Amino acid sequence: MTVYFESSWAILSTICLANSLFGLMVVNITTLSRASMVPIVVSVAGAVANGLCYYAYYGDYPLVNTAAASVVADVMWLIQEAGVSFYSYIILVRILFDWNLRIFKTLFWSIMCIITATRVAIATFRAEAILNNDPRAQYIINRLHVGYFTGIALVECVSAFYLLRKFASVRRTSVRASLPTAFFRHLMRSTEVRLAALALIGTSRALTYYSHPSFQRASSVASQIDRFVYTLECMFPIMLLYVILATIVDCPPFHSTVSLGS
Repeated sequence: MTVYFESSWAILSTICLANSLFGLMVVNITTLSRASMVPIVVSVAGAVANGLCYYAYYGDYPLVNTAAASVVADVMWLIQEAGVSFYSYIILVRILFDWNLRIFKTLFWSIMCIITATRVAIATFRAEAILNNDPRAQYIINRLHVGYFTGIALVECVSAFYLLRKFASVRRTSVRASLPTAFFRHLMRSTEVRLAALALIGTSRALTYYSHPSFQRASSVASQIDRFVYTLECMFPIMLLYVILATIVDCPPFHSTVSLGS
């Protein structure tokens, strides 16, 4: 049985825990908002998921406890990985109107339902594999992960499309009215960076999961690359916190549109 802090999952859990504490500091410095809750929630979920992953796959515990820990870890990973997309969703539901909003909500929630269903299937197959000691389920789990991460990349692309189009439209209007455009340029660039990062993470993890040899162990080159990419994913909430702070400094009224009280 590996000592907890000798495993990478302990470090990843600690990173997520630190991110959640940084998020609370940002809330204390600024104000509580829907947007600022996203990095905190996904970080807490990541901390729990990574800790339970060690319990389920590296510890020596009863099978029922191990299977239960595996299922809860998968639920927490769903919150961590799919939850990041709600940052864009929170902004878009406040700035889109009429048919644009209806189309976006339909696309967003349809993809989210597919992502959730895929993760539930992954959790089910993992639990059955643990209880029945059946390593053959890994092939199915790997293929499900490909669809899962592709869905996460797709939902972020949909959100980024609407964000960039809206910000570009407002920026053109500001130019014609001779108003400052630096803030909207900042929003567009931050959206582009988020899209590039999440799309790269989703695509990379979808590719590396094609050849995962064993449950949650970095025992091949592909699985080690996946662990590296997942580490970057655990650091992603820091980017969201930076964007939130920069937004408040550049334009407090815009940040107030996504506050809990608005």
